[in-house]
Amino acid sequence: MTTTEGNSVKFESRITFYVVLCWILAAFGGLMFGYDIGISGGVTGMDGFLIKFFPNVYRRKLKAKEDNYCKYDDQYLQLFTSSLYLAALISSFPASKVCTKYGRKPTILSASVFFLLGSGLSAGAHQIWMLILGRISLGFGVGFGNEAVPLFLSEIAPVEYRGAVNILFQLLITIGILIANLVNYGTSKVHPWGWRLSLGLAAIPATGLFIGSLIIPETPTSLVERNHEEKGRKTLKKIRGVENVDPEFEQIKVACEIARRVKYPYRNLMKISSMPPLIIGIVLQVFQQFTGINAIMFYAPILFQTVGFKNDASLLSAIITGLVNVFCTLVSIYAVDKVGRRLLLLQACVQMFVSQTAIGGILLANLKSTNSLPKGQAWVVVVLVCVYVSSFAWSWGPLGWLIPSETFPLETRTAGFAFAVSSNMLFTFVIAQSFLSMMCHMRAGIFFFFAGWIVIMGIFVLFLLPETKGVAIDEMKERVWKKHPIWKKFMGDDADDRAKKTIEMS
Repeated sequence: MTTTEGNSVKFESRITFYVVLCWILAAFGGLMFGYDIGISGGVTGMDGFLIKFFPNVYRRKLKAKEDNYCKYDDQYLQLFTSSLYLAALISSFPASKVCTKYGRKPTILSASVFFLLGSGLSAGAHQIWMLILGRISLGFGVGFGNEAVPLFLSEIAPVEYRGAVNILFQLLITIGILIANLVNYGTSKVHPWGWRLSLGLAAIPATGLFIGSLIIPETPTSLVERNHEEKGRKTLKKIRGVENVDPEFEQIKVACEIARRVKYPYRNLMKISSMPPLIIGIVLQVFQQFTGINAIMFYAPILFQTVGFKNDASLLSAIITGLVNVFCTLVSIYAVDKVGRRLLLLQACVQMFVSQTAIGGILLANLKSTNSLPKGQAWVVVVLVCVYVSSFAWSWGPLGWLIPSETFPLETRTAGFAFAVSSNMLFTFVIAQSFLSMMCHMRAGIFFFFAGWIVIMGIFVLFLLPETKGVAIDEMKERVWKKHPIWKKFMGDDADDRAKKTIEMS
């Protein structure tokens, strides 16, 4: 039965084992992404890895009087981490084309192949160029996976569960980071090739994604968009678990008919009426990076070594933050479709600001160039990092991916999301390539730098981010953008609106 809640139509659906399996298998793209984020920080702290590829950094590490803030400052070492994100940035645009022309499922399959190739190259590297080439292949996997997986999850989820289902992607990212930290903790004791094991084990989640991409269906939206209407109807019945899918299927057909009239989606993105979701999508992804989260997660073991923990203890501390990351993402899955997106983001801004400034204050007052923090203060830093990570995990982490995936109309969805993904990867690259150098030059001030950005983020959410909870994807324009006090000025009765009315009347 189809019901109406407020101005929104709620379509009939049941949660079946098959559709839950599809959600989890597709979300394996997040597991692979998270593993890549988490593994690099631990590997770059392993002696065997540094001796093999970065002997100068290893020699600086051994010097007792080496500057705490600068001993890991090396552009090539940072390039090992950041090259993945530069490749993801470049690949997100061809991934958008593949996603539109061939569908979400083949794009996810392509991502898994890139992941498998990159895992083998990284683990088997004997020269630095092989190492970087492996990271670039992994980056192509991230670009293709991050383009297709959030769209896939948003398009197959019932509207009332869309937020929670999409956050499975972020949950698997956090689990991937945690697994990477556990792997690094174990392989750090395997000399001198433990780093090869860490990098090579990425093939396991990559294989899971590959198998999953063969099992999951194509989304009904993508099938109808590519003129496979009957197959789209059958798939919609299968993932909804009911026979009566006509009202939802008709809405998908209307959206696809409008999308077919748009021959140049990237050009269409430049229209005034496309600016609100484009600006929101890009800005949220940029802000997600300027929370400082990936600086913390990439380099958590190195950060904890800087404040005085030995290698094993620093990896253990990174595992603790990884556990916090996983469990607090579960909070978001529970809360996002109940309390909404805005409240989670605003609350997190307050919590992240307090924890970042507190960390900066402790380091500024107590961590000089060559000393270590007292053990008690070092553990306070770990606790504050956990407080910071927890707030990110239920807000800017998952919602940075969810909101852009649900706000673009179908005719510009893959193109718009490609801009969002590429913005994320660009600024992830910038932070990854510069964090250790920034820590060397800014010292404790780097935490105040990120805290300042968090203030800007909170102001943006307060005044410019509309609430999208409970709104069907294809109703966003009418129910969200045209009713927002600022963004409604961008929404005229343009040709697309007239086309939609014509199709609905026919």
